[in-house]
Amino acid sequence: MTVRTRFAPSPSGYLHIGGARTALFNHLFARHHGGRFILRIEDTDAERSTPESIQAILDGLGWLGLDWDEGPIHQSARLDRYRAQAEALLAGGLAYRCWCTPQELAARRRAAQAAGQRPAYDRTCRDRSTPPAGRTAAVLRFRTPLEGETIVDDEVKGRVVFQNADLDDFVIVRSDGAPLFIFCGVVDDAEMGVTHIIRGDDHLANTPRQVLLYQALGATPPRFAHVPLILGLDRARLSKRHGATSVLAYRDLGYLPDALVNYLARLGWSHGDQELFTRAELVEHFTLENVGKSAGIFNPEKLEWVNFQCMKATPPEELAALVVPFLERAGLAVPADRAWLVRVVATLRERAKTLVELADFCRFYLIDTIEPEAKAAAKHLTADIAPVLADLVDRLTALPRWDAHTIEEAFQATLAVHGLALGKLAQPVRVAVTGGTVSPGIYEVLDVLGRERALSRLRAAQARVERSNAVPP
Repeated sequence: MTVRTRFAPSPSGYLHIGGARTALFNHLFARHHGGRFILRIEDTDAERSTPESIQAILDGLGWLGLDWDEGPIHQSARLDRYRAQAEALLAGGLAYRCWCTPQELAARRRAAQAAGQRPAYDRTCRDRSTPPAGRTAAVLRFRTPLEGETIVDDEVKGRVVFQNADLDDFVIVRSDGAPLFIFCGVVDDAEMGVTHIIRGDDHLANTPRQVLLYQALGATPPRFAHVPLILGLDRARLSKRHGATSVLAYRDLGYLPDALVNYLARLGWSHGDQELFTRAELVEHFTLENVGKSAGIFNPEKLEWVNFQCMKATPPEELAALVVPFLERAGLAVPADRAWLVRVVATLRERAKTLVELADFCRFYLIDTIEPEAKAAAKHLTADIAPVLADLVDRLTALPRWDAHTIEEAFQATLAVHGLALGKLAQPVRVAVTGGTVSPGIYEVLDVLGRERALSRLRAAQARVERSNAVPP
């Protein structure tokens, strides 16, 4: 058997975190078994489905790197097929027309609730062969068995038993002829040979109805795996109030797709105690047996940590290309010398947690003039450091070549003459050339800045110190 999985989003909004994890699990399962991953767009609801949402879903999957083997298949292009299958069920006595009006149905539901009964459809039209007088509009309902049970041997939850008597005769085609998603999905899964359906456990209630539909259509139901939902830190269902829920929002926040994929894979699945995975490792190790039975808790700090690890592991050449749009967005001039930008990024990649943060850290390298932070300048650019700074500038100016090693030698010679520890000189220099007190190693920073720009900033700091210590006439 060739494993065939599918991701079937409704295009009524962006690709959210929960949907992305569903797509990922289906993708990994198919890849693990050497199978096929199908993308199907469930766009039969013309009022809610939009081209913008479809594109957002495609963009989100593309950014995550979740490539599909078949599709995107649009259900809106298959309406004739659903109607034909519905008519076949009707002709076979497995479905029937229901002429009850929405007002009648609402009244019966209220009466059932008032009597303490389940507000299910009362099957008024189940045995009707002709419409009531004056009625023409009718929905098509599935004729659910009144006895017996439907069993779902779920790959995650285990055996789940549903009593058929508790299932209502649900609608499969509206009165305007529009087929419902619960029916369309079954027709598609059967005809596309889907073998495994991996989805959120909020769909479990629909599963017995779909199993009955597969059987009515003469198809073998796929294997089901219902994965627990993703919750926020407060154990409520993940929503906008927990932060960004759109996949593309995380792209814009400066997260790497590998980091989000890694994090989502671990959100409900595990492989021992391993936290970080390559794509190949995820494919190799992913099985449904290791999907947890409890809800995944979305922790933004953990995602940030995973992104931090991924950024440290990303080659500087790749990071430099990735950070360019974020530099532009921050209003920073992108250097024409991309090799130099790679050097800049190499000094910062083990410090930044996101590409947004990396772009901000690049700022001191890219701007023309440094204005030191007032508090840092007051503490480190003081009168007693002036002669030491002047000595260092002279030594740096005289260097025969400019690299981290010769810069360190100039520092060590200056420190030896003045009897200072490195921190007493490194911090004033750091404030002078970066504007703050936190940066990569000072020798590395000066090397990457280059002789001319580094010396210009140090001389500006000298002048600042001299001005602040000048005695008024």
